[in-house]
Amino acid sequence: MASIFRVIPFFLLALGMFYYPQEVVRSAADGLSLWWHYVLPALLPFFILSELLLASGFVHFMGVLMEPLMRPVFRLPGQASFVVAMSLTSGIPIGAILTTRLCKENALTQIEGERLLTFTCNPSPGFMFGAVASSMLLKPELGIVLVGSVYLGNLLVGILFRFYGAQKASPSPASASLSRAFIELRKAQGQDSRPFGQMFGDAVRQSVNTILVVGGFIVFFSVLVNMLETYHITHCIGIFIHWLSGGLITSQEVSALMNGVLEATLGCRSVIDSFSSLNLKVGLLAAVLGWGGLSTFAQVASFTGTAGLRLLPFVIGRILHSILALVLSQLFLNLMKIPVFDLHLAPGPSGFMETWQMSSWVFCGIMLFFLLLSLGIRVFYSLK
Repeated sequence: MASIFRVIPFFLLALGMFYYPQEVVRSAADGLSLWWHYVLPALLPFFILSELLLASGFVHFMGVLMEPLMRPVFRLPGQASFVVAMSLTSGIPIGAILTTRLCKENALTQIEGERLLTFTCNPSPGFMFGAVASSMLLKPELGIVLVGSVYLGNLLVGILFRFYGAQKASPSPASASLSRAFIELRKAQGQDSRPFGQMFGDAVRQSVNTILVVGGFIVFFSVLVNMLETYHITHCIGIFIHWLSGGLITSQEVSALMNGVLEATLGCRSVIDSFSSLNLKVGLLAAVLGWGGLSTFAQVASFTGTAGLRLLPFVIGRILHSILALVLSQLFLNLMKIPVFDLHLAPGPSGFMETWQMSSWVFCGIMLFFLLLSLGIRVFYSLK
């Protein structure tokens, strides 16, 4: 009987798609356009880069240097710093991909992988600045608020989840050294005997396959959300919740929030169209971006299932992240008195080069900040 109930939703969806083929084509084209203009330029170069850095031993090198930072703060090995930097740079779902990779290489335990997964899932800065703040909200200066809220909220989730799992003794932070980092680098390079041409080709093939999988999820959930709207399911749920709330929230606002629960990009568009208060818009946008949507959950589950990582800690982390991002965005709006700065960005969509340059600068800045902070912690421990 349970197997029948698992088939029924997909059967009904198939019937709905056959009945409204034009709506399916239109929504699929919208999802494909989103993937082509924002996801592909933001993710594919960094997918290839991450594969090359993993194969070249850079992650092992930085892992030794980052140990003084990652162990005390997040209870994670130094290699996890690379996953954090890449996730903050290029966004969903690279954190899940790299976490799964490190778990399979036994660089992370299952608990450490689940702990890392909870705070390495966020949109790219290019997407938040270009797609959301500039193209949708038409206020590029508010991109600072969105990025700051999402990033700081994610790091706070990571600090909170350091208490997840059994307490175990961690290596001394002072044990990191540059010489040992080079030893680990040479050791990692010796374990991979592929010539550079083969290594680069494998990185491109693996990255293209991954980005196509991501595109498939985006297109499918774009169609799913459109089918729910076409059959007025979201509207009916909105009316019901409007009645339960005593008129405090309109059915259109409920529909917008439901879109955010399913897919972040569509949810951001709906929030901007459905709410009038700018502060409320920014807060809900930060919450939707922190949540990520069920589309993100499906992407993460497709990658982490092969490593045996449980999804429940990730779901709890997304809930906490959405709440923290909403609260932080309101604090930033009140403290910064927007606009008090000029980003020299014009409202409208960002192109490939703008997205790539922004992500590149963010990656370099994050890695440099982590390195300086880690070296500072090491010096502090050595002087004690």
